Amino acid sequence: MESRGRLACVGVGMMLGAHLGPRARRHIETADVVFVAVSDPLVEAWVGRMNTDVRSLQPFYREGRSRHRTYAGMVEAMLTEVRAGRDVCGAFYGHPGVFARVPHDAIAQARAEGFQAVMEPGISAEDCLYADLGLDPGTVGCQHYEASQFMFYRRIIDASAWLVLWQVGLAGVRQTARLVNTPAERALLVDRLARDYPRDHLVTLYEAATLPVARPRVERVPLDGLVDATLHQQTTLVVPPARTLERDADMWARLFPDG
Repeated sequence: MESRGRLACVGVGMMLGAHLGPRARRHIETADVVFVAVSDPLVEAWVGRMNTDVRSLQPFYREGRSRHRTYAGMVEAMLTEVRAGRDVCGAFYGHPGVFARVPHDAIAQARAEGFQAVMEPGISAEDCLYADLGLDPGTVGCQHYEASQFMFYRRIIDASAWLVLWQVGLAGVRQTARLVNTPAERALLVDRLARDYPRDHLVTLYEAATLPVARPRVERVPLDGLVDATLHQQTTLVVPPARTLERDADMWARLFPDG
């Protein structure tokens, strides 16, 4: 017989009070306990008004503690309550499945132990980016990479499509306790991008707005300017195409033999 314990990981969206879907709200309101993983105390307080037992996961972040240990502690906190037979909700910024390891790990662990576990999507920073920058990924295509992974591994970049690098403020950082990169690490990222883009190519630093009274950060700088730019953990680098699409003449002829 399946245990009563359940887990739902939901997204509260990026903007306070504006992006929460009805299904996610229902999970928050009806759960026995809600764990909230957001860095903004205003968002925490807002979630706290929807349930009488809301617990912050922020204390798991400690100076000098690796992110791996932090994430494992968060997962265990939620699973402890699920194992106790409680209906548990984890509320996360944006979409709980996008650049969020804890919801994926928690759901996988819960299911492995025989508990019901679901994920409810939310509006992510990517969704806001398309709206705020007027970018349609369907026009010429769009490539998305985590910035450090982009640096650590070989990637074939198509400079005729958009390139989006997430967490650019952490690009090149291997020490999981460090929360910002150095100018030297950023210079190496610029060197890598310069293989495919001119150093004076205009790129955009983007941060989604999280409060209704705030505006998104949309700052355009030349690629070389990335070294000295102000970057945060949530900063995204958006690189526009540097060349036009090149038609595959052979495929075109095969598809349209009559021209």
